Amino acid sequence: MMGTRRLIALALAFVLVAAGCGDDDGDTDAANAFEGINVNVGSKNFTEQYVLSEILIQALAARGADVTDSTDTGDTPTTRAALLNGDIDTYWEYNSTGWVEHLGNSDPDPDGGKLTEAVAEADRTQNQIEWIGRSTFNDTYGFVVSPDIADETLATRYSVDAFDLEAMAEYLDDNDDTVVCVEPEFPGRADGLVLFEEETGFTIPTERLRVFDDAADVYGAVASGECDFGEVFTTDGRIDELDLTTVVDPGVFYVYNVSLNIPTSLYEQAPDAFNDLVGDILGPLSQSRITELNRRVAAGEPVSEVAQDYLRTFDINP
Repeated sequence: MMGTRRLIALALAFVLVAAGCGDDDGDTDAANAFEGINVNVGSKNFTEQYVLSEILIQALAARGADVTDSTDTGDTPTTRAALLNGDIDTYWEYNSTGWVEHLGNSDPDPDGGKLTEAVAEADRTQNQIEWIGRSTFNDTYGFVVSPDIADETLATRYSVDAFDLEAMAEYLDDNDDTVVCVEPEFPGRADGLVLFEEETGFTIPTERLRVFDDAADVYGAVASGECDFGEVFTTDGRIDELDLTTVVDPGVFYVYNVSLNIPTSLYEQAPDAFNDLVGDILGPLSQSRITELNRRVAAGEPVSEVAQDYLRTFDINP
């Protein structure tokens, strides 16, 4: 009987050790998933892009990649050109931006999943660019109003139901001294200001548009009353940080889920590793969570620390 018990104990010990070794091997495999692969990471020039790119840089490095940080590459056209020219290897891009701006199409599918599939297939065929993963969060365009206008409109006909885009257009039409502040890309993009003007039938006069070189400056200018309305990204943490009131959008602006863009030639060096990495990063990133990460950076926390906290919280690095 004693011999049998010893044999059972030894067998259990062997199973536990083997299981432990299996876990270690899994961690080791993950830590070496990108060994020997060089990845030059770029980004557009706004907060959410800095956050996502820093998360990516730290996660790639933890999985064995040789990473170059080329974040803050520039605006959308500049960053896309850098990817196509090989100046960077990857950056995060949004599905409607890809469909409309990069591929020259119109009327993107309102279903984010179908839209990303269509963008991915077209960009792979035309430009050998892969779209990896898709966020659940939607960082679409929107408008915020200054505190004075927000208070003023609470008790007027403009907000019987909600202060929406139609109400904003009506207010602009009634008050010819109001100023709308925007970032440089918005007035000229096919998915930008034109959608507001087509929907409402109101064209904002050029002299009442103020263009800020840095999109981040729009938020503070609206909060201070320097601008009456401001164009924003809806997942930007400054909306909550500055307690700004958002103009209600009934669905005029397109869906903007994010994916990782990467040349097919690089993706094919480690397709499973890239798929796993992007899935791990985007999986926990809900609308509220990315907004909070953006808010922390906008409030002054180092982006490296915010990214590191996120990776630790969800045990993303091996």
